[in-house]
Amino acid sequence: MPDEPAAPPPAAPPSPPPDSNRTIMLVLAYLGALSLVPLLVEKNDREVQWHARNGLLLFGSWVVLFMIDVFVVSVIPFLGCLYSMFMPLVGLLYLVLIVLGIVKALSGQRLVIPYLSGLADKF
Repeated sequence: MPDEPAAPPPAAPPSPPPDSNRTIMLVLAYLGALSLVPLLVEKNDREVQWHARNGLLLFGSWVVLFMIDVFVVSVIPFLGCLYSMFMPLVGLLYLVLIVLGIVKALSGQRLVIPYLSGLADKF
């Protein structure tokens, strides 16, 4: 019959939920020493491995910078005021880089930090 409305097209199949394990691993990749978890667990996922190496190098550079700062302050005590001004800024920068890394990793992008991310490619 020509007056009958056409049947609606079939609904598109629901998109599969994102792999929650991969999402957790991408978040852990930028949480300091916890970046060792995705580095050791997700050996087959190259993207998770890259983010874990990048996060580990970011954490390692923060630790080295902190140790250098503490050493300089202990050797040259009058630089103590620089410590109180410098390290909160370094900590804030580190926090911003962590958040940016997590956001970019979850959106499928990479946080490229000059010099550091180049090491993540080689490591």
